[in-house]
Amino acid sequence: MSLLCIKVRKARIRCPGPENMKCYVVLKLQNVSSATGIVKGPDPEWEEDFTFETSRLDQEVYIELWSKGIIWDKSLGSVWLPLADIRRSNEDSTGDWFDVIREEDKPLMNGNHDSLYRLLIDARFELPSDLSNIEAKELERKLQSLYSVFKDEMKYLHNQSKRPSIQPDGKSDDNGNSNGQSPSRPSSDHYPDDSSLGPDNGQHDSVDDSITSKDPVSSDIETSRKESLGTSENENKIINEGTELHPPVTNGVSTPPEIEIVTDENQKIRSESRSKILAEKWRMAADKVKRSRHSNPANNGPRNSEFSWQSVLADATKVIPDNRDMFIKDVNIALPLINRSHRTAGTVPHQPSINNSDLKLRVYKKTLQALLYPISNSSPHAFEKWSASGPTYCCECTGLLWGIRKQGMKCKACGVKCHEKCMNLLNDDCLQRAAIKSNKRGSRDRSQQVRQDMAKRMDDQESSNIELFQLVRDVFNIENRLHVGYLKHVRQSILDGTSKWSAKIKTKIVCAQGLIAKDRTGLSDPYVTVQVGKTKKRTETVQQNLNPEWNEEFVFDCNNASDRIKVRVWDEDDDFKSRIKSTFSREADDFLGQAIIDVRTLNGQMDVWYNLEKRTEKSLVSGSIRLVISIDKANDNEESVAPYHQQYTCLHENLFYYLCEKNDGKVPIPTVSSTEDSWKVYFPKEGQEILREFAMSFGIEEIYQAMTHFSCLTTRLTSPGVPAVMSSLLANINAYYAHTTDSHNASDRFAAANFGKDKFVKILDQLHNVLRIDMCSYRTSFPSSSPEKLADLKATVDLLTSITFFRMKVLNITSPPRASQVVTECVKACLKSTYQYILQNCTDLYDNATNDSEEPDSNNVSNNSVNAVNGNHVKHFEFWRKLISVIVSILEEDKNCYTSVLSQFPSELNVGHLSAELSWTYLAQDMKEFLAEHAQGAVIENNNEFIKLQFKVKWLYDNYFKDIPAFKSVIPEYPSWFEPYVMQWLHENEEASREFMYGAFNRDENNEENAEFQPISDRSQFSSSVVDIFCSLTQSYEIIKKLECPDPVLLGKYMERFCRTISSVLLGYAACISRDFKKYCSTEKTACTLMNNIHQATVQLEKLFLAMGGESLGQEPKKILTELQNRLKETITQISSIFADSHEPTVHQALLKLSAILSTVKGAGSVPGNAATIGRQSQDDSYHVMGPLLEFLDSHLNSYHQICDKNILKRILKELWRLVLSKMERVVVLPPLSDVKEITREGSKNLSPKQCFILEIGLKNILKYFHAGGTGLKKNYLEKSVELQSLRYALSLYTQTTDTLIKTFVESQTTQDRYGLDDCVGELNLQVELFTHPGTGEHKVTVKVVEATGLLWQSANMFRPFIEINVIGPHLHDRKRRQSTRSKSNNWDPKFNEIFYFILSNEDDPYSFELHICARDYCFTRQNQLVGMCVIQLREIADVGSRSCWWPLSRAVYMDETGRTILRILSQRMHDEVAREFVSLKSECRPGNNIARN
Repeated sequence: MSLLCIKVRKARIRCPGPENMKCYVVLKLQNVSSATGIVKGPDPEWEEDFTFETSRLDQEVYIELWSKGIIWDKSLGSVWLPLADIRRSNEDSTGDWFDVIREEDKPLMNGNHDSLYRLLIDARFELPSDLSNIEAKELERKLQSLYSVFKDEMKYLHNQSKRPSIQPDGKSDDNGNSNGQSPSRPSSDHYPDDSSLGPDNGQHDSVDDSITSKDPVSSDIETSRKESLGTSENENKIINEGTELHPPVTNGVSTPPEIEIVTDENQKIRSESRSKILAEKWRMAADKVKRSRHSNPANNGPRNSEFSWQSVLADATKVIPDNRDMFIKDVNIALPLINRSHRTAGTVPHQPSINNSDLKLRVYKKTLQALLYPISNSSPHAFEKWSASGPTYCCECTGLLWGIRKQGMKCKACGVKCHEKCMNLLNDDCLQRAAIKSNKRGSRDRSQQVRQDMAKRMDDQESSNIELFQLVRDVFNIENRLHVGYLKHVRQSILDGTSKWSAKIKTKIVCAQGLIAKDRTGLSDPYVTVQVGKTKKRTETVQQNLNPEWNEEFVFDCNNASDRIKVRVWDEDDDFKSRIKSTFSREADDFLGQAIIDVRTLNGQMDVWYNLEKRTEKSLVSGSIRLVISIDKANDNEESVAPYHQQYTCLHENLFYYLCEKNDGKVPIPTVSSTEDSWKVYFPKEGQEILREFAMSFGIEEIYQAMTHFSCLTTRLTSPGVPAVMSSLLANINAYYAHTTDSHNASDRFAAANFGKDKFVKILDQLHNVLRIDMCSYRTSFPSSSPEKLADLKATVDLLTSITFFRMKVLNITSPPRASQVVTECVKACLKSTYQYILQNCTDLYDNATNDSEEPDSNNVSNNSVNAVNGNHVKHFEFWRKLISVIVSILEEDKNCYTSVLSQFPSELNVGHLSAELSWTYLAQDMKEFLAEHAQGAVIENNNEFIKLQFKVKWLYDNYFKDIPAFKSVIPEYPSWFEPYVMQWLHENEEASREFMYGAFNRDENNEENAEFQPISDRSQFSSSVVDIFCSLTQSYEIIKKLECPDPVLLGKYMERFCRTISSVLLGYAACISRDFKKYCSTEKTACTLMNNIHQATVQLEKLFLAMGGESLGQEPKKILTELQNRLKETITQISSIFADSHEPTVHQALLKLSAILSTVKGAGSVPGNAATIGRQSQDDSYHVMGPLLEFLDSHLNSYHQICDKNILKRILKELWRLVLSKMERVVVLPPLSDVKEITREGSKNLSPKQCFILEIGLKNILKYFHAGGTGLKKNYLEKSVELQSLRYALSLYTQTTDTLIKTFVESQTTQDRYGLDDCVGELNLQVELFTHPGTGEHKVTVKVVEATGLLWQSANMFRPFIEINVIGPHLHDRKRRQSTRSKSNNWDPKFNEIFYFILSNEDDPYSFELHICARDYCFTRQNQLVGMCVIQLREIADVGSRSCWWPLSRAVYMDETGRTILRILSQRMHDEVAREFVSLKSECRPGNNIARN
């Protein structure tokens, strides 16, 4: 993995108006994107650094220049930097200018043009930091050569991949020998045999002889590679002797990793063999470099760090990796660079500690030493109280042993002296201390005895822990013969260490962090004391500082391997109390903490942070101290190797990977007892015991062990149970650093970690990325079918939470990515990729799920493939049904499995709800586009398929999306997608319903029995056609109802459209009945059935209205149905009127007979006042007169009662009632007149009072027929009917006085001048004034005739016009009623200016009077001729008192039927002068003109 560093320095913009332009730069590498800040101006400067990690050197960095806009950002162009052309260095440079290529410049890229935008970019690959300048330059040169070879190899492989080839896999044994044939190709090209590509075993063949090729291209490439891999003197400085140059070893077999070459979007070609060949070629090149190093042993000096060619080999063999699943590895912490789909639990990634044989051998010996003489089983001290004869100091705290006698404790065996409170703090081995003491004092016998005791203890330890030593031998792969020798050597070194051991120790006190405050100022004055044996030294005091720096070095001579370095930190106090205390004690200052280091744990030079610990339970300490300790042991022939922390890492890693291999690649999860801390147990019993003894022997702190195990677990994330272990482990690491006395001190404590702050943070960052990648594909990484994987998924989320907590509490990052947010985004990404996958492979997934048990037929492969293609086409209806089924299975899986697993954030994440929300969003987007595309045409084909699809979508939404919070209160939009299809279906349904209606009507009209419109049963008076029609409409509504459209607006549209369908069908049905109804009126039963059908349609329509929602229906549908109901009722009224009118001839004949019989009734006797006085004769006369009419009613009404619906019967009765009474009024009481002149004709029809009385009695009998004892029309309706009131009024007119009739005429005839408005024969100017006397109440009318104008009159004689004024009203028989002006000769515009007065009766108000004014032509020898007339209602004058205006003159008076009736009655009263004058005035008209009647 290479570290790419890119610095964006500045840009130059030469476009118009660059001063206001705001720019920023976006860098993209693979799937990682970063952006600079926004800078304004023509020459923006950023100077921002960006870091990327990649193993793909065949790709390019994409750099874009953007202009910031108000709404949208604009791309100004881009720059492509090939990774292979980027330099490799650890130093920044000034950078290079690059032209930004715009879209419009692409056609001119091969020509000369000036770019408007340029970027200054400094790009480089980071080299290992521990290399010198010469080594770095040489490494850069070698890498350039290797990468050039790599590009040639990639080009060659790309060309060869286009040729079909079959390459069998070859297998290698432990020695690298091939067990199979070498891969071959059709072109007879041969790759090197596997036997020549094994790991280095001391025998090296020639590289030139290992490859034989007949392909000139291959030869050229090989030649260039040989030249680039030539040896140099500086090569040996780059490659360490301990570096392994072969690929990662799995179970002792050298195998290059599998890779995948993605040839297109839907197909992957596995090229394991080609990558193997390429890896072997690279290894051969590395072998050549190694041989050249061995040939120059003088250059093989030791190095502090080593460069691994394994990373280069990994880059070379990894042709096209899956970037989403990469796990970036650190130099010391092994994280595999392999695809998640190809991670195998048995693959051991490259680790420096694993491949460094020297380090492994050293660790192996140290492990044997820790196991042979373990600290945990050391000999305890035999303390007894002891009295000192002189001043004696404690061996632990160096304090004076106070007291008169028995001042302290003394060990019988080794003689160590200490306070009673300090004896538990001594951790020295008593036996070793006794041996050392005996040697120093020359007591050989005692020394020999102690050595024998130590040897016996080691023999017992070896015999009782055989399995531990066997496990160590297997872990480090040591032969049994060598193992026995190493045991003897380690045993002897332990025994010799007690007598021959001496060393010089250099201790440098560098600094401390997070010390506790002891002064009142909240700070301390710290200094450090260092004691080795009895030698004690101290540093200078740093005033007022909790994070002091000393950088002081001390040198100690140590002759005792059991000694300890005691580093204590103190707070210097210079007050009076401290001075007094220092007089009696060596420890007058305040204690800040201590670090005790066993000398035996030292090796070489160590730069270590130690946590300060308590000395007693009452001590208050915090912080850590950094020490640089180096030890130079006398008589030590072993070379200087890594410190013990690094050695522990080597032991831990080798033990970890060995146990994983033994457990089939899975991490062995130890079982922990209730008394142990689970996070401190890393391996099963034997492995844990080895680690514990090593850590205790060489001072490895528990937190370092935990962090080391955590780093190892990152290489086995796919192993079952590992995420849970890592989550628990990281949580305890968090607790260790974060749970301190001062919360702000967590970051300082972590910075002092011996494991390395940057290294562990890098591990966490990389782990976080990998976990996110795994979570982004949780469906495949953690399948629901595996309970173990589901538990790992839950633990993965906990691990992400722990990482977030670590960043926030330990690293003090203000707002790190929250775990809930990360998991949510990952789940969203997984759901998105899942949907895209099932969208592309819907048919295959559906078929596999439904046909798992069926075996495919080889003969039908082609057909199946065609069907699959068609089924996968988004325009295929079956595709959407299958897609919905697959989505349902995904939703069920997320709801039932993953929701309960990913339940750590119940308020923020519900996988079931999120899955439903996103699935619906993606499905909605695709289906909406699909439906919108098909709805563009005028006519939609296969509309029924779309309706079925809508029902499928509705079922999906109602069952899986309706109740989730995101959609619970939202109206779904899916019905609007299908609106065009539903509307077209409704349109087609209307046409089909109308056709069905016509068919039902024709079937009902022409049935098999030749009986038209027969009722469906005896109890139902309607025929089958109306039933069939409403069955069809109800079925159509049921389909709309099943849609259950949740959108009220859209449902309103559907209902409105369906209501129009109902209206169209029923109105069409009513039109069919109305059209042919007259021809069925002759058959009363058929006519009644048709009327019953329409009435039944109104009843069924009401039921359908209620079923559709009733009053809750929209306004427009209600309006349509209400209008339809009214029109059907109008149709019923219309056809019932037609049916009643069909009886008009019969009724007319009956009334003529009635009138003839009535005319025979003679006499003008008085009319009785009440019914009680009606005589028998009058009743008989009434029945005799009404006989013809009653006979008609009796014969028909009973029949209608049997065959008509109750409502239809009432309508028929109403129409017959109207017909009978109106005809009786016109035929019997008031026969119509053809002209007003007929009123005065002699012999006109007139009824006597007795005849009127007989008719009154007859009306009561008719009313009883229509009431029918309550089964017919209501009596109240009959009594208040207009026809009865009109008839009775007409009869009453015959008995009223002349004044009453005239008054009635004046009050009812208010439009007598109607003819003058349309046909004016002149105008008359009058002034009328009305005055009522206050005493008598009489009304005085003053009329002034001013003039007349425009008189239309032609006469052969002289024209002499004059004006005649008549007053008409009641009670004027004794008053002056007529006056006239003088005539004017031959003047068509005469002026009169004459005034006339009329006195009216006070018995009536002015509303009962009118002025009838006539313009006449005076004739001396003949009757005066009427020129025109006008009528002035005094009601118009009474409101205002007077009026002056022009009145038009009409040819005649307009009157209605009432007026003509009154006029005809008054015309019969020839002996009444008032009546005669009134009739003469109102019936007069201008001669020679036909008056149109009203």
